[in-house]
Amino acid sequence: MAEILYDEVPSLDLADFVSGTEEQKHAFVAKLGEAYTNIGFVSIKNHGLSDELTEHLYETVEEFFRLPDDVKEVYEKKELAGQRGYISKGREKAKGRNTGDLKEFFHVGQPKENQREDYPDNIWPNEVPALEKYTSEAYLTLLRTAIHMLRAIALYLELPENYFDEKVKEGNSILRPIHYFPIEDPDAIPPDAVRAAEHGDINLITLLMGASADGLQVLRRDGKWIPITALPDQIVVNVGDMLERHTNGKLKSTIHRVVNPPPELMHTSRFSIPFFMHPVSEMDLSCLEGCIDGEHPKAFEDITAGEFLDERLREIGLKA
Repeated sequence: MAEILYDEVPSLDLADFVSGTEEQKHAFVAKLGEAYTNIGFVSIKNHGLSDELTEHLYETVEEFFRLPDDVKEVYEKKELAGQRGYISKGREKAKGRNTGDLKEFFHVGQPKENQREDYPDNIWPNEVPALEKYTSEAYLTLLRTAIHMLRAIALYLELPENYFDEKVKEGNSILRPIHYFPIEDPDAIPPDAVRAAEHGDINLITLLMGASADGLQVLRRDGKWIPITALPDQIVVNVGDMLERHTNGKLKSTIHRVVNPPPELMHTSRFSIPFFMHPVSEMDLSCLEGCIDGEHPKAFEDITAGEFLDERLREIGLKA
């Protein structure tokens, strides 16, 4: 099959899969599979997030990041390898780079009702009590949406529709409010420093609601970077490295980045809130037999999700 070079990310309606006719459901699965085998990204509407929740969430996130650095750093627990709470400016770097990204972020994991004993507790800032309410609500909404997306992916892979359900319901997924902080003096930062250097996501799939400013770009197979902007009623959903491994490269974890704004806007902030869908740590990420054949020999060693996450956390500087 000839590769498709998209000029923009394909848009799909999740309602076609969740509540549409059998014909609409099949069409959604086919279009999703086509996009994920070519560019690894789609935009989705009818994703479950209300405008009201999104607005409250961003207001609360911005309130937290406006706190002084020394107050935020009270909620940074480095022994957790960045898995919960605050992660300070420049601490994370893309795999293969020595320069930290120009961002700070806050990690929220499973709410208590889904939390396993081996997961660390969430950390909540006393100064912004609403952060727990709105991030937890968004977390559970995006978790439900992600399960629907994985069911569609399972059908495309000719697996049982519920193949991923038990692997992810109590998975170590993360909601990550990000602040790409203002740069008042560009000469004071390393010359190669960017908001988020080119990378692939670690997890199965990532769900990203619209950011507060442009900057996200995706690397197309021909080497061209194309801008990604979610419409107000859509979220962007992309394939992560775990799913690429599990499908032996059939589904693409596409390299993406967040570029710096033009010089006249370097003093402004950018906010973004991705949801990283992780399975339980014991999930076997070995290549699926149905994705291996003579033209596509097994490309990845066997590994569990927990082992892969641990490996990548060390590579990006969050774990010693």
